[in-house]
Amino acid sequence: MTESTPGQESLEDREPNDAAGYYVEGEPLFDKKAPTGPIAERWDSRKFNARLAAPANRRNLSVIIVGTGLAGAAAAATLGEAGYVVKSFCYQDSPRRAHSIAAQGGINAAKNYKGDGDSVHRLFYDTVKGGDYRSRESNVYRLAEISRNIIDQCVAQGVPFAREYGGLLDNRSFGGVQVSRTFYARGQTGQQLLIGAYQALERQVAAGTVETFTRHEMLEVIVVDGKARGIIARDMVTGEIQTHLADVVVLASGGYGNVYYLSTNAMGSNVTATWRAHRKGAYFGNPCYTQIHPTCIPVSGEHQSKLTLMSESLRNDGRIWVPKRREDCDKDPRDIPEEGRDYYLERIYPAFGNLVPRDIASRQAKNVCDEGRGVGPMVGDFRRGVYLDFADAVKRMGKAAVEEKYGNLFDMYARITGEDPYSVPMRIYPAVHYVMGGLWVDYDLQSTIPGLFVTGEANFSDHGANRLGASALMQGLGDGYFVLPNTVRDYLADGPFEKLDESHPAVVEARASVEERITTLLSINGDRSVDSFHKELGNIMWEYCGMERTAEGLRKGIDLIRSLREEFWRNVKVLGTNESLNQSLEKAGRVADFLELGELMCIDALHRRESCGGHFRAESQTEDGEALRNDEDYSYVAAWEFGGSTPVLHKEHLVYTAIEMKQRSYK
Repeated sequence: MTESTPGQESLEDREPNDAAGYYVEGEPLFDKKAPTGPIAERWDSRKFNARLAAPANRRNLSVIIVGTGLAGAAAAATLGEAGYVVKSFCYQDSPRRAHSIAAQGGINAAKNYKGDGDSVHRLFYDTVKGGDYRSRESNVYRLAEISRNIIDQCVAQGVPFAREYGGLLDNRSFGGVQVSRTFYARGQTGQQLLIGAYQALERQVAAGTVETFTRHEMLEVIVVDGKARGIIARDMVTGEIQTHLADVVVLASGGYGNVYYLSTNAMGSNVTATWRAHRKGAYFGNPCYTQIHPTCIPVSGEHQSKLTLMSESLRNDGRIWVPKRREDCDKDPRDIPEEGRDYYLERIYPAFGNLVPRDIASRQAKNVCDEGRGVGPMVGDFRRGVYLDFADAVKRMGKAAVEEKYGNLFDMYARITGEDPYSVPMRIYPAVHYVMGGLWVDYDLQSTIPGLFVTGEANFSDHGANRLGASALMQGLGDGYFVLPNTVRDYLADGPFEKLDESHPAVVEARASVEERITTLLSINGDRSVDSFHKELGNIMWEYCGMERTAEGLRKGIDLIRSLREEFWRNVKVLGTNESLNQSLEKAGRVADFLELGELMCIDALHRRESCGGHFRAESQTEDGEALRNDEDYSYVAAWEFGGSTPVLHKEHLVYTAIEMKQRSYK
């Protein structure tokens, strides 16, 4: 391991090392579970070679699953039905309140119902290309392969997917593709899929194979002899600190977009479960890869604490435009004639038009607003909005047909903005939505801590530098129903494992660390609220590690975060006590972790001197402003080991055998 120093280039980096001095470089990382051979045979090969846990042994093997979204609920239901002893944890008052319920537009699957040329290989190719060639091809092919099973599973559960007149399941398109492969339930797809997974979970609760713990937050992972063996959780109603032991721990705790304060994530979404695991030895993969969603209701002022997503499915029929002239930005959009409108996505990307991938659509919206052609109220020095116009769709299809496809989305927009989107164009602007980064996992979804598995958005594995729309639900259900149950058994085949009790030194130490942290937060008694720190962190992250990043800005962001974190531990005021419901305490622990994560995100973005997907470095762009990758120097997963103030970078180099890496083009 050698430390990077100012002016010294890494042996592997021909580009200037902007992050020299901020990290040290460790040994390369290899996915030892990844199978070889023809790509279409790898998943079957891994399933066959994975060892089995006999049915009679499963009742003696225990699994803890943290999170009850699509990945967590699906995994708990499937493992419970297989006969394992499962404990399921969520901080909501019901598994049905997991953030997966907020997904709107659809779920991808390569079933080619439209007969428009789709296939497993095309879904695989679109996903790798959409991720800007920064994802593992074996993982993505597996995801495309099992996507077909997911739809059959959900239909069998009664998920009410939209159907055509003849009764067949309907499909629509999402960004970054030229086929219709997205299955949907109006604008409530996440809700309907989660209800299906929740019913499967509750069936196992009734059968006695799964025990659920609601209103419990995981605050530490227990590692014994290098292996994950349980968690420390806080009962959020009583404040009781509890120890839960098991043979395997599965994190399905979602993403960390709320590091930006304003995002489309649920207010409670946080990074604590995965960050606690990171501090215990789980590597963090590609933390800087953040997805900015192009179709969100714009920020309207300083009072907001959350942003609202409008489904990307609206881009199927809505046309995105801004006035050609700045002078027209104040006008009623209905008074601006066609010749005065710039349908900029259709102009720049004629092959894909309004359905370019999310990162591209978001960046172009920012560009036209930076030019002074944004619409809506002034926010700071700019108007942060573009039009999403359904006038042509209403004229072509009729209002009734538009209402049938998008009615609940239009109703939601009208309730929030007070404007009728059937007669006045919607206003949208990009916002933080999803994160492609997460804990590093191997092909089996196991982290660098043996016995700690990570599923769904909490891991990094399938989306590279940018996620295609409607692929989050696909990965969550794919991991929970089909991948994890086939890979965790290889680890559990070594059981039964040595029984632990709460007196074990590693268990006592984990519990003591949680209690000490809570005591410290409650004792600081400073002058600033937790929310004020979170909001300031979010402003720093959006300004310096948001849609566009520069070396100078990222260095400034790191300095600001370090100063803010120092002030937090000196001057935060946490009200109440631990022995009761205390949302101030809950937020404080989460913001403390966000303050550490934010710094790592900036360091990761600083060290990667290229533009790819959602990571856009201003120093690395083509003459016409598109993202410019550097495959020679940065074709790897950045897996970060916790190192206190100096993280350690391990590189997992990416190799493509089934497709050719090329510069992305949607023109």
